[in-house]
Amino acid sequence: MTALEDVDGSDERTTEQPTDPDAAPPGADDTDGQIRIENLRKTFDNGEIVACDDVNIKTEGGEFVVLVGPSGCGKTTTLRCIAGLEEPDEGRILVDGEDVTGKKSKDRDLAFVFQSIALFPHMTVRKNMRFGLDMKTDLPKSEKNQRVKEAAETLGIEETLDRKPSALSGGQQQRVSLGRAMVMEPAAFLLDEPFSALDANLRDHMRVEVKKIQRRLDTAMVFVTHDQEEAMTLGDKIVVMDDGYVQQIGTPYDIYNEPENRFVADFIGSPSPNLIDCTVEETSDGVAFASDFCTIPATDEQAEAVRERGDETVVYGVRPEYLNIREEGGHFTARLDVVEPLGDRDAVHISSGGTPLSAVTPQGEVSKDRETVNVQIRTDESWLFDEDGDRIV
Repeated sequence: MTALEDVDGSDERTTEQPTDPDAAPPGADDTDGQIRIENLRKTFDNGEIVACDDVNIKTEGGEFVVLVGPSGCGKTTTLRCIAGLEEPDEGRILVDGEDVTGKKSKDRDLAFVFQSIALFPHMTVRKNMRFGLDMKTDLPKSEKNQRVKEAAETLGIEETLDRKPSALSGGQQQRVSLGRAMVMEPAAFLLDEPFSALDANLRDHMRVEVKKIQRRLDTAMVFVTHDQEEAMTLGDKIVVMDDGYVQQIGTPYDIYNEPENRFVADFIGSPSPNLIDCTVEETSDGVAFASDFCTIPATDEQAEAVRERGDETVVYGVRPEYLNIREEGGHFTARLDVVEPLGDRDAVHISSGGTPLSAVTPQGEVSKDRETVNVQIRTDESWLFDEDGDRIV
């Protein structure tokens, strides 16, 4: 198998950006560029290892969808099932409304860009980009070359067409790999951690470039990464996975601000959110959450929720930017451990009652020479999780 798996398929795809981004253009099928995964399950070793289970995802035409999660969470297996490189045990996969679950990779209108760039070293860039067209189509040579030329211009590598891969930088090689997929004009692109071999600066640059290219092509992309920052940067829709299951699907803002469970809250965001084990208490002022080092008053919504449910213990979650460092007062006093510069802001690592915590402050606001700090919690920006990790409010 080559580094790109592609196929000829229906050419009825959206070519113009509609006025309403959620509506199909006149005359277009509303399934153009759409991928639907229904109740997908895939196991290995005779069912002993469950790679993914009960996966339900829907991508729209022109949408950039990112599957993100830790190693072994099932995201790459899900992508390979979409591509036809793995056969699911259960469930269906539909592309442009057509059930392709039992079809071979070559019979799906999809292009796959692997983690390894895997260009043919003896071929020029032009021949590498044209390889899928030569193998899978009977288009005239002039049309093939025209597609290669247009893709190279879009990717900014038109001057490299007659060079060999060894004469290219890492970023240029990655663009060639993308170009080899682009010339096939697929219904959607599938990308499996394509930037993992690049250095940090080039990886940041390629994120922006790929997002711009995807917008220009107006073609759906399904992108796999373990890097939550990469997911937040690229995705129109983010699918967070863990232990084979989808944990949450939403926009970057949804995922960041309104996590559905403790795993999503903890996985997304850097520095990680503060998660504090608390006991629910009734006080003269109402409901409060008591930890080993402080007591935090509940908001009206939180109080109503825990009273209705009867929770005795909760996990109180709050992002570092909602811990305010003060000169005096606040909810508790903490020991200052480390101030970590992050450019225009600092991550202030503190601890209280044996619990490590983090705050984010403007650059230089907290002196590294201080031994203790006072901390005020923005209680209106907090979450509550139950002992199973599910979101309460």
